[in-house]
Order: sequence, then C-alpha cells, then structure tokens
Amino acid sequence: MNETTVSTEQGVVYEPGGRLLDIHRPVSAPAAAPIVLLWHGRGPDERDVLAPVARQAAALGLTVVVPDWRPDAPDGGWGHLRASVRFVRERAGEPGGDAGRIVLAGWSLGAYAAVSVAVRPELVDGWRPAAVAGIAGRYLWERPEMGLRDLRDALAATSAAPVPVHLVHGTADGIADIRHSRDFVPVLRRWGWPVTLTETGTDHAGAVMTEYDPARERCVPARGADALEAGRTTARVLARAAGLTVPG
Repeated sequence: MNETTVSTEQGVVYEPGGRLLDIHRPVSAPAAAPIVLLWHGRGPDERDVLAPVARQAAALGLTVVVPDWRPDAPDGGWGHLRASVRFVRERAGEPGGDAGRIVLAGWSLGAYAAVSVAVRPELVDGWRPAAVAGIAGRYLWERPEMGLRDLRDALAATSAAPVPVHLVHGTADGIADIRHSRDFVPVLRRWGWPVTLTETGTDHAGAVMTEYDPARERCVPARGADALEAGRTTARVLARAAGLTVPG
C-alpha cells in the first residue's frame, strides 16, 4: 500500500502510576488499522527512541502504540507491560484501530519480553497477540529479575498454541549478535511455530531507525542511509506481521 500521513498523540497516561505512551496513527486509511504494541529495550522510559520506526510503520497503515516502561522496577517492569496490554485491548480501537488485530512487538529486551508473552500467556493474564515481532533481540538466555527463562525451555513446556513470529535483526549488531535470532529460528520450527527472519545490514540501533549518540548516552533518530533503510525494512516486517501487504 502507499505510505500515508501520520499523526502522533503524545503523553497519554496508561497506568495509575502515571506512565506515558505515544500513539502513532495513519491520518487516513480505508478501514480500521491493525494495532502494534511496541516495547522499547532496557533503557528506562525510552518510548521516544522508537518514534522514528513507529511513525514509519504507521505510514504503512498501522496504529502503533509505544509505552514507556522500566525494566529496573521491582517487578522487572511487568506491571507497566501488563498495563500497556490492557490499554491497547480496551482503548486503542478509539479511534481508527482494529482491536481484533493486535501484534505484540519489541526491540532488544522488549523483543525478548514480547516473544516470551506469546509463549507464556500467563505473563499477561492469558492474553494472546495475533502475531509477535522481535527486533534485535536475545531469546535463548535468562533474565531472572523479570522472571524470564531461556525460550527453549519455555517452548518445550508451553501449552499455548503457536502464533506467527517475525524476527528482524541487523548483521552488524554488536549488542545482540545476529546469531541470537538465527539460533532461535530452528528452535521455534522444532515446536511448530511459524517464523520468519529478516536480516538487515545495520547495527542494534539502526534496526529501529536510530543511531547511538555517545554524548547523550541514548539512541537518536538516524541520519545514515543504512539505518534509515533498515528502519524501513523493520516497519515492513511489522506491517506484514499485522497482515498488511507491503512491497519490498
């Protein structure tokens, strides 16, 4: 489909503690847009980091919801993540979103959390996304402070029915080597989970259309051609995960 104009609603309160999220929407679409709930990585309250790729995905016809969350919270951030799921399920259809088509996606640590939810729905009160997308994640390791374990073990133990898994990873990623996604693909296939892996010629930040700024110790919107193209690729992966037909 052709790219369309995007509007952004910033600073929406989504949980009682005052945590905020942003909603990126296509201004005009022929029907209700599929919804992507997109979780950032381990840096606390970094929803702004994902704005470039979220807006790129919204331009393809998605409603993209990006919440702040804090992995350093006492519960590993699950109170925030569960609240963001409740928000999307209850309210993101107002206006222009299709609450019946929700993709759960994440970048870096957010990718690991998102895929873990698909495998272990008890993490979010039994909810199942229509599909899940992992961007530059690690999956075959443990985060005890978040109650997350190696997804090899989780897949072997789960009774949850498979949902489609869409992975995207940069071949130059020095934070989470691409082998983390490559090694995860056969594990998913072994247990009957549909999976695609899209590789891009970029690093950890470039996968979400950003670049790391050492002076700010933060990822900022990308200027380099490789990261911009990688971000467009990631946006297309999100669109396909949501069932949209996009070129490229």
